[in-house]
Amino acid sequence: MKKITLLILLAVTTISFAQEKESIYPQDVNKKYEVKLNAFSLIVFSSLDVSYEYLLNKDSSFGVGVFYNFNDINNDLYFPKKFSITPYYRWYFSESRYARGFFVEGFGMLNTYKDINYYYSYYDNYGNYIENDEVYKETNFALGVSVGGKFIIKSGFTAEIYLGVGRNLFNNSSNDNDYLENDLITRGGISLGYRF
Repeated sequence: MKKITLLILLAVTTISFAQEKESIYPQDVNKKYEVKLNAFSLIVFSSLDVSYEYLLNKDSSFGVGVFYNFNDINNDLYFPKKFSITPYYRWYFSESRYARGFFVEGFGMLNTYKDINYYYSYYDNYGNYIENDEVYKETNFALGVSVGGKFIIKSGFTAEIYLGVGRNLFNNSSNDNDYLENDLITRGGISLGYRF
């Protein structure tokens, strides 16, 4: 009787562990790719910020993001970052979830800034409004870190929120007096996407 009870207990334990293993990541089987759109940049800055992410395993992934600012320099909502391409590597800290939850990210960012400096403006003798200004451009490469969280539902739709900071490494400005001086850069957003 003891042997039968022991065998039944062993069988039940084995079956329960097997079912637990199968149900840990049910929605992530063979889903290694994600595409995302940063809704925050689209709404606030009228800029397109899209990302692609490849999931290496349950703890890490790498990806690349592309940002482009469509705003004109004379727009009230103008943001000086014009373009960036950002490769990144993420480490997820969730023990029971596949590439989701809290993460830390290291990134590099090739970025281009464009801004205008108004020196003075006046009306000439004919009543025409004259502005004397200079457009500044800067291209740089930055390294930085971000933190955030990723959430996913069973159908594969994702949402993430992240915020990071980095430092530009070089000074490649189009002017001599370093008007822009973008030493510190930021990376952040609220992204919506799909895992497939």
